Amino acid sequence: MGRSRRKKEPAPFPQVTLDIESIDLEGQGVAHLDGKVHFVEGALTGETVVAEVVKSKPSYARARAVQVLKASSVRTTPRCPHFGVCGGCAMQHLEPSAQVAIKNRALEDLLERIGKQKPERMLPPIHGSYWGYRHRARLTARFVPKKGGMLVGFHEKASSYVATMYECHVLPRHVSNMLVPLAKMLEGLTIYTRVPQSELAVGKGVTSVVLRHFEPLAEQDLQALRAFGEQWQVDWWLQPEGPATIHRLLPSTPVDLQYLIPSFGIRMRFRPTDFTQVNHLINDAMVSRAVGLLELKPEDRVLDLFCGLGNFSLPLATQSSHVKGFEGSEDLVQRAAENAEFNGLAGKTEFHVRNLFEVESAEWESWGRFNKVLIDPPRDGALEICKAIVGAKAEFQPQRIVYVSCSPSTLARDTAVLCATGPYTLKQAGVVNMFPHTAHVESIAVFEK
Repeated sequence: MGRSRRKKEPAPFPQVTLDIESIDLEGQGVAHLDGKVHFVEGALTGETVVAEVVKSKPSYARARAVQVLKASSVRTTPRCPHFGVCGGCAMQHLEPSAQVAIKNRALEDLLERIGKQKPERMLPPIHGSYWGYRHRARLTARFVPKKGGMLVGFHEKASSYVATMYECHVLPRHVSNMLVPLAKMLEGLTIYTRVPQSELAVGKGVTSVVLRHFEPLAEQDLQALRAFGEQWQVDWWLQPEGPATIHRLLPSTPVDLQYLIPSFGIRMRFRPTDFTQVNHLINDAMVSRAVGLLELKPEDRVLDLFCGLGNFSLPLATQSSHVKGFEGSEDLVQRAAENAEFNGLAGKTEFHVRNLFEVESAEWESWGRFNKVLIDPPRDGALEICKAIVGAKAEFQPQRIVYVSCSPSTLARDTAVLCATGPYTLKQAGVVNMFPHTAHVESIAVFEK
């Protein structure tokens, strides 16, 4: 009889002591040792830490702090017990004001390094509403027997695994309270292994959930969803295939999903899968600032590019003579027109479907003369739009542009086009902390001809 082989224990990670010089946008401390940069999870600027090196490459290493020898004054205790495992947040161990300062500095650095521009003035950051702010979320569902059954939550950090989540402090409290019952209900479905995700959208007094399901739901499954919806005040939507198949579970009882822009008295209707800003309070402040920065006069004609369902268009219309919006999604253009009608602004607005990643100067000029322009692109930025503006005849170049960005690197790239090759000056820029405790940076920049 042969001897049984003892399972080999994994080798321990090597440990090093590091002085943290700075922190990156992923919330990782940055240190140098023996000519190699180390990115250290859980470490802050000015700290001395003992760290495990979990990955080592010729030019860099990744590590995680296991002991803090000297703590930063801005270190704080994470509010969420899942922080460090769940990938939903990156900066809960850092005071919110320090998070904002890091994002502000990152914006300045990128504008200078990539855009080769320095704003004449940095705007004060827009921040606040640090907890319970996330009114949109896509939660993965996965049945994992080794972890006790159905898991519903965000992915673990840098992983495809689903984090074990019993609560979430960036979701509204009633949604956080619903996570465990939701997992339990999904586990009871006949097709519990075929419901990969739930997409949440919280409106004024309404919570909608879109359930993705790969197989048809049995009648007992539908009964379970109805009972859960009644108990937790959830308006269920079902998605058996692509986005076009989304439909309400109870079509006979339509629910009006809305969010407010109170500074302008606007009520925005939307569907649960429409793109909307996740942080309603900060959205109101951001819209107010963008409208203010355009310095509108009653006679101004405004162009709103990547207008979505009218988040900026309708507030702009309350302060100007006319707003023309362009957006790539036909559904959102229809929703924008409906929202304009709903808010009594149909006569001052018009909306058109257009792929804004393929615009040239001749087409830009064909849209007419607009002295003020608002641009709010996705992460890819608005490179072709900026090239079209710069290449247009002088009389078709707007006097003032406000650019709202969800990616400071593409904003910096587009800044170079407007300022280095075009006739514009970067007057002001600043951050909007739309996603506290995460690495996401929203920003606003103002360009003047």
